[in-house]
Amino acid sequence: MPFRRFVETGRVAVVSDGPHKGKLVSIVDVIDQTRVLVDGPETKVPRSQLRLNQLHLTKLRIKFPFSASTRVVRKAWKEGQVQEKWEKSVWAQKVAAKQKRAQLTDFDRFKLRRARSRRNKIRTASFLALRKASSRNGFLYGKSKMAKGGDKPKPAKKAEKKPAAKKAEKK
Repeated sequence: MPFRRFVETGRVAVVSDGPHKGKLVSIVDVIDQTRVLVDGPETKVPRSQLRLNQLHLTKLRIKFPFSASTRVVRKAWKEGQVQEKWEKSVWAQKVAAKQKRAQLTDFDRFKLRRARSRRNKIRTASFLALRKASSRNGFLYGKSKMAKGGDKPKPAKKAEKKPAAKKAEKK
């Protein structure tokens, strides 16, 4: 079945246009092919008709009979914990992030750009170090390759003594 979100009684939707843009409503009844009766008692949206092209259907649905009163819709809304489920959804988190980005000042955007630049430099440096280490060990991108220099592992370098230390040992 290709469609999972149907226009039906109890379907929760987001208003995409008009004075209540961005608010959640529940479909109470279907008027005709293009219009529905909606109610948003907890989001301060009065019972009214809206065109379907003004709504974005969510996957949330609450149970109540069609043409139910606002009191019944409010009770079903609270029992279904619609607001909590909506706030946990990825869609709501994206909307909140978009609003937060819109509130940034020029200086905030500058600081964000600098922080991203620093993060990317650190990420690139650590990636290059890991790639270099895996290349030396003979494993690059998960493919086993012959280590440089044949089968023999490279000997560890010995620490050289400083000339000042040699003079101190002789005395």
